[in-house]
Amino acid sequence: MRKTSSKMWAAAAGAASIALLATACSSGDGGSSDDESSASSDEKITLTVATFNDFGYSDELFAEYTKDHPNVTVKQTKAAKSEDARTNLTTKLAAGGEGLADIEAIEIDWLPELRQAPDEFVDLADPAVEGRWSDAVVGNATLDDGKLLGYGTDTGPEAICYRQDLFEAAGLPSDPDAVAAEVGTWDDYFALGTKFVNASDSAWFDSGVATYQGMINQVKAAYENPDDGTATDLADNAEIQKLYDKVTSPEVQALSAKLDQWTGDWDAAFQSNGFATMLCPSWMTGPIEERAGGVTGWNIANAFPGGGGNWGGSYLTVPASGKHTAEAKELAAWLTSPEIQTKAFIKTGNFPSQLEAQKSDEVQSATAPFFNDAPKGAIFTDRIAAIDVIPFKGPNYFSVHQTVQDGIKRVEYENVDPATSWQTVLSDFSALGL
Repeated sequence: MRKTSSKMWAAAAGAASIALLATACSSGDGGSSDDESSASSDEKITLTVATFNDFGYSDELFAEYTKDHPNVTVKQTKAAKSEDARTNLTTKLAAGGEGLADIEAIEIDWLPELRQAPDEFVDLADPAVEGRWSDAVVGNATLDDGKLLGYGTDTGPEAICYRQDLFEAAGLPSDPDAVAAEVGTWDDYFALGTKFVNASDSAWFDSGVATYQGMINQVKAAYENPDDGTATDLADNAEIQKLYDKVTSPEVQALSAKLDQWTGDWDAAFQSNGFATMLCPSWMTGPIEERAGGVTGWNIANAFPGGGGNWGGSYLTVPASGKHTAEAKELAAWLTSPEIQTKAFIKTGNFPSQLEAQKSDEVQSATAPFFNDAPKGAIFTDRIAAIDVIPFKGPNYFSVHQTVQDGIKRVEYENVDPATSWQTVLSDFSALGL
């Protein structure tokens, strides 16, 4: 198995120098077997669950579980940003796992790196959950020997969320079907944005980095060779440079609010007509509603530039360092059951990765009252069906992707010339030593 370099783990965990994560893998030292960690049926235990953004796990939901498991108390810690959660996870894994939650939520893009440290996680393979997910969802988290690192929680089919009222004020088509017809390609999306900003004081979209994310999710092999996982030299990667050049071009930058997602300024922009559209994976509808409370103009267009795309999707893992791994595995299985995934979708918009939940009448008929009663169940069912590219994301994906994103951020937030920033991207890529 190809090992992740110590440079990559050090970068992942922050500025502190960290030894190679693989050397910290120690199923004998860092954790216990399921039998050893299981509490007796009447022993009082606390299970901790670490998530980020909003997985739809409320105190009321956990109360359902503890009602049937009276010896268990569940406590959730929620990071504001997935980056914070990832830094916490990788730092503590590199130190042997001490301090990790009993259940750690992860994003799909982290899996290729975490697969390099299989001994740090409990095997979640279980006949009781076979058939819950598609082969792709299970395959992302399954090692060559059959070990399952995570249970899928949700997936991220993308649509366009937009301010219908701002469209109307700018004289643009504003009905969801009409908007969908106008954004079939990326060129269409940017052209409509130019019309909008010429007739409005608001920006077209929130962030060039977020827009790049939507574009890169349609690239089959963005940064690595699928045959062996080796990184493609960015200096020779014409497809990535083309996307970078597009997003950082003056005409597209003129459409951006230049707001880094999950920051205070981004939060405030929802209340001040900061931008009119967002690339909108299903899970993003919850954060929009949370930040835009009282704003009545949001809607969802059943379309995505370029056809379809998936942004995100998460898993629950059980670190081997936990004291109650068997009980944590049981809770993780419950949280990813069709019933609970359906409740999470209704509450937050996290579209289930669980097949039975996707097909349920409750999901299919679900509407989003905040988004002018948009039929979110039908929309995101269509959007997941429109996905025709499953990007390859190997062990180098995250670090290379971050390097390119940093280049876009320099252009957006620091007014660095795009060509100059790209040279820094190439220098930073070389420093990764891939």
